[in-house]
Amino acid sequence: MYIFCYDGVVAARPTVVPSAEARDHLASYLRLFREKGRQADPVVFGSHRKPEGVILSYERYEWQTQILDELVASEEVREALAEDTGKRVELADIAREAGFDPTEFGL
Repeated sequence: MYIFCYDGVVAARPTVVPSAEARDHLASYLRLFREKGRQADPVVFGSHRKPEGVILSYERYEWQTQILDELVASEEVREALAEDTGKRVELADIAREAGFDPTEFGL
């Protein structure tokens, strides 16, 4: 691995495994994923050492997906709070405006 800087963010750039090598070592990657779960580093592979794909444990995939979902949700909450005017509307009033009897919905 080596370090690179993008937009002021410093990150480690992974070693890229040639595609043929990644294919040949798939069984060993699976063993590693079983042993280390989400702690196992992803395997980056591609032709001519150019990153083109990633193999990662399913546990890590689920964990990263959950983190991304939470980040998206928190951004949506921040946006909603920034746009909040403080005005509140009763659900019963919305039902009435839509032509419904609020009591039919327990309101």
